[in-house]
Amino acid sequence: MPEPQVEVRRSARRRRMVSAYREGDTVVVLLPARMSKSEEKHWVAEMLSRLQRSETRRRSPTRTSDAALLARCEELADRHLDGVRPSSVRWVPPMRTRWASCTPSEGTIRISERLRDVPAWVLDYVLVHELAHLSVPGHGKDFWELVHRYPRSERAIGYLEGLSAAAGLGITEED
Repeated sequence: MPEPQVEVRRSARRRRMVSAYREGDTVVVLLPARMSKSEEKHWVAEMLSRLQRSETRRRSPTRTSDAALLARCEELADRHLDGVRPSSVRWVPPMRTRWASCTPSEGTIRISERLRDVPAWVLDYVLVHELAHLSVPGHGKDFWELVHRYPRSERAIGYLEGLSAAAGLGITEED
């Protein structure tokens, strides 16, 4: 893979923070003006590496393939939910009022495409939440005991609440 074109932008107002983002085919690296050329070289390489890792995670097969999503569900079910199995798991166009849905009688799980770019641990939480519905259809105490077997559940709930609020979606965890 060819090295991307890099543009370094320095700012006298920037004190310590270094950041990078893509602008078309160019990677823009923002640096403090006082930084030396050797520090610039280090930080450009570091930020290119970080950006590549972030983009690779977003392109992981779980994010694009229904089969990979099903395989991830099976891993999570074995680890947290005593091996309960869905009959199918698939990405669906963005839902208006929820992140995902489950039909326990059919064993099917649907995940909103809005979640394609969330961190993996948040997607894992949503999968565990829906897998728990295969055993307990409602949102009662037994259901939440299953969901909280996933160690990052509270953190993921907070993330999704923030995402919903920031986007003005009005999606709540009780849906």
